[in-house]
Amino acid sequence: MTRPSAYLDHAATTPMLPEAIEAMTEQLKRVGNASSLHAAGRQVRRVVEEARETIADSLGARPSEVVFTSGGTEADNLAIKGLYWARRPRRRVLISSVEHHAALDPAQWLADSQGAEVELLEVDELGRVHPETLRAAIERDPDDVAMISIMWANNEVGTVQPIHVLAAIAHDHGIPFHTDAVQAVGQLPVSFSGSGADALTLTGHKVGGPMGAGALLLARGLTPVSVQHGGGQERDVRSGTLDAPAIVGLAAAVSTAVREQETLHTRLSALRDELIQRVRQAVPDVVLNGDPEDRLPGNAHFSFPGCEGDALLMLLDAKGVECSTGSACSAGVAQPSHVLLAMGADAAAARGSLRFTLGHTSTPGDVDRLIDVLPAAVERARRAGLS
Repeated sequence: MTRPSAYLDHAATTPMLPEAIEAMTEQLKRVGNASSLHAAGRQVRRVVEEARETIADSLGARPSEVVFTSGGTEADNLAIKGLYWARRPRRRVLISSVEHHAALDPAQWLADSQGAEVELLEVDELGRVHPETLRAAIERDPDDVAMISIMWANNEVGTVQPIHVLAAIAHDHGIPFHTDAVQAVGQLPVSFSGSGADALTLTGHKVGGPMGAGALLLARGLTPVSVQHGGGQERDVRSGTLDAPAIVGLAAAVSTAVREQETLHTRLSALRDELIQRVRQAVPDVVLNGDPEDRLPGNAHFSFPGCEGDALLMLLDAKGVECSTGSACSAGVAQPSHVLLAMGADAAAARGSLRFTLGHTSTPGDVDRLIDVLPAAVERARRAGLS
């Protein structure tokens, strides 16, 4: 008999939506380069521009503001490095201390090799950047701030940031504001024009689209310096042959996810709350991390006292429950989650954490499977930690 399994790692990647698979498969049957002038090339160009319009309509942007990339990491690099270079000699980069490494690492590279002064914005115990924190950081030297980057919703603990308020503070000082909305699109209402952001990152495989396709929404009049050079296919700020099948799949996924966002939010919020309640019953001393109210509908992030997150993850995986740990692993040595450390957790709690994330294919059976195997896995992980 096949063992029941539960996929609880939708924040890492979520299964492709049928609409995206269909659109992408159809485009794979065609030939042509969107930069070619012949009939086949013009057909591909038309498909790409229709996809651009679809994404723009779905996210409250103009088609000219959609710059296609290979995914979230490239979009974050283009926004952070490109805007910093475009606004030199300003040197200060303000970025939240709980960003994904796709944003933190480009900023740190600017500090290490380009003379930037990177300032990590503090968060509270729930992972929120307070508007007063950003305002105070800017006002220390507003004329030297090159750009600001604060994610819309945290990929580990699910806390949602007050993006509209933070962007308005940046605009009060004429500073470009970038937000990584990779986790937010499809789970929360996201409007580029309504948010006040100048640049916004999204990626396909978080919304039911393909891996290797994403976009940077870039406000008109804002021109970051290119990170990669070549044919200048995307507004002369991003070069590379356009992957039409992936772009079509991305557009179909974004359109479907945004259209169904409210319904999905309601369903996932209820399922997430059930998961949280039952995990607390199964492991009474577990600690829920992140904002208990204003969080992503599919996110439940816990610290398990006395456990190593990596060990608990592998024990659950052996029982058919797939989730993720809040720590990164370097050279086989578990490192505490920088997100939890920034929120004030100690190193042991930061190492002993797991993230369970739900998506469009999640069912109550996934929660049942987790609860069936979790208590024994926690007990075994704790015994291993004591040995």
